[in-house]
This record gives sequence, C-alpha cells and structure tokens, in this order.
Amino acid sequence: MPLTLGVLAEMLPGERRLSVVPDVVKRYLGLGARVLMQKGAGAPAHFRDEDFAEVTLVDSAAEVAAQADVLLCVQAPSAELIGAMKPGAVLIGLLQPWSDAERAKRLADKQITAFAMELLPRISRAQSMDVLSSQGAVAGYECALIAADHSPKFFPMLTYAAGTIRPAKVLVIGAGVAGLQAIATARRIGAMVEAYDVRPETREQIESLGAKFVDTGVSAAGTGGYARELTEEEKGKQAERLAKAVAQCDALITTAAIPGKQAPKIITADMIARMKPGAVVVDMAAETGGNVEGTVAGEKTRVGDVLVIGPTHIASRMPVHASEMIAKNLFNFISPFIQDGALALDWEDEVLAGTCLTHAGEVRHAGVKQVLGL
Repeated sequence: MPLTLGVLAEMLPGERRLSVVPDVVKRYLGLGARVLMQKGAGAPAHFRDEDFAEVTLVDSAAEVAAQADVLLCVQAPSAELIGAMKPGAVLIGLLQPWSDAERAKRLADKQITAFAMELLPRISRAQSMDVLSSQGAVAGYECALIAADHSPKFFPMLTYAAGTIRPAKVLVIGAGVAGLQAIATARRIGAMVEAYDVRPETREQIESLGAKFVDTGVSAAGTGGYARELTEEEKGKQAERLAKAVAQCDALITTAAIPGKQAPKIITADMIARMKPGAVVVDMAAETGGNVEGTVAGEKTRVGDVLVIGPTHIASRMPVHASEMIAKNLFNFISPFIQDGALALDWEDEVLAGTCLTHAGEVRHAGVKQVLGL
C-alpha cells in the first residue's frame, strides 16, 4: 500500500486555511503517495472538491484520521481526532506545542510522531519550510490594510483642486517577517513609516524599505533570530523613548512576539492616551495577550478617541494565498523523506529532529518539556 497522506477540514472557529492546495497534491502524488481528504475541507479557502480530482474524498474527519499514515493540518486536531489516529502515524502542522501539556502527552501516549512547525530550527536550509515566516508575511500585509481601512486619514499624500493632503504617519513595532511586511505594505500605500525593533541589526532592513528607524538605545538581540525578553530597566528606557514616537503617529501596528510566551507589553495605556484623536492601533499579537495595554483579542475597543483593534486568525483573512504558502512549506518539510511511496524518516537530519514534538511514546523536544513542566 502506498503512503496515505490525510488532509482534514480545520475545525477551529475562524480558521480558513488548508494544509494542501491542488498543485501541491500533484507533487505528493508524483512521489507515489496517496492523498485522502475530508469532503468540503477546502471550501473555507475557496477550493472546491472538484479541484482535487485525483484525491480520495471521504465524508468525515475520523475516516481521514483512521487511515492516514501522515496527517497534515494547519491547527492542532482535537483530542477526539488524535484518539482516532493510527498508532505510529505522523502528524505535521502548527501544533501550538507550548500551550497544552495534555495534548502533548496524548500524542505521546498514542505513539504519534508529531512535528510542530513552530519548532523548526531557524537555519538557512529550513527557510523554504518556515511556516511562521510565510504566515507572518500574510499577517503583516493584512495588518497594514486593517490600519488603512480604519484610519480616518488617507495613507498616501493626495493632491486635489484645493490643496494637498499630507500622508499619514505609521509606526510599526517589531521588524520580524510580519513587521517588515507591514512596513513594506504601508509604504506601498503611501504612508510615512517609522519602525522600531529591540534588535539593532534590523535597522538596515527597516531603512532598506524606506522607513525611519526609531532608536531607543535598547538592544535585545536573542538567539535563533528572536528577541530576548527585556529587563525591567530596559523596558522603562524603551517606553520613555517610544512614547514620543507613538504620540506622533496616526496608525500604530505592533508585531512583537516571543515563541512559547505571552506577547510582551510594549505600549502602555498612557502612551495610547497621548496619541492623536482618531489614531488607530492594530495589535497583531492580540491572540497571545497583545503588545498593547487594553487590547481585547477579536474585538475593537475605544481608548478615549483612539481605536484599538485586536485581530485574530489574521492569516486566515487571505486563505487562498496563505494556504498555498503553508502547503508548500509542509511539502518542503516532509517530501525529502518520501521515497517510492513510503516514508523513511532520517533522525540524523537536524531539521527533522529539531521540529519533533513527540515520538516513540514520549515528548522529545527539550524546550517544550521545560515550558510544560513535563
């Protein structure tokens, strides 16, 4: 029997992405694998069942889980679906490894080999597999559009018969993939953009996109391409310098995140109170607690005359291209280990080993074990 790859309909409310797209299915088939998919799984991402002509379609998620040798997902499956999986099967997706000790133990007890794409090593060879980066680019783009849509001002300079309208000023906090995409998108729309990141090496990237770097004198360069957590003294110095830049902007977009931890609080209520009337704040980190004091995930709130938006499932707002990107990331991760229609995992491969959450009845990732207290 050829290797069976299973694709589920995503069950999390608000999640519209799909873990495969038709072009990527053809690539799996070319490796000798069989693809099994739940009927209607692609509908939220605007893919029809007939777009997957060479895929075996079944009625329920449980049928997919019970037959799949490798189960592809965007979000982690439910406890019930994990229970329906074949012992020894492989699970690949965004599994939120730091958030749920019970799920990690359940996967281990079921003898599931689970690869959490959030754990992917940050090395050059793994860039084509980096789901966090691809989906971060989608989120950064969307957040710039959300800010422009809710701003009471034009983003670009506008000349009309009676004079000239000055462009809006946008401040982006965080210059990872999402932040850089937000900067680039706001610039394309025509705004004047400033940006800040605690990692000084991002200055060149920010300025290369035509934005001005806000220098607070605080550096938090960390390991693996991520920022470290700031000390209380550093947070105070950062806040003092940032407050002035925040007060002058028309739209603020925050993108700072620390994997496995709550989002750092960077923007205080006092900073928001000093913003211009009609200013807009888009807190991309709302789902993990937010960078802005007073952010409510999934809601728009008023703080004085400032609108604070806490969007959730941001990448799912653009599900066609977001699905295409994540599907290619997952294919690039697992395809080197599919040979002649069979799966042959190479545990000497640092990307494979570094991404592994559970295998052979235990939670394998040391960092996750420490955070979850396992």
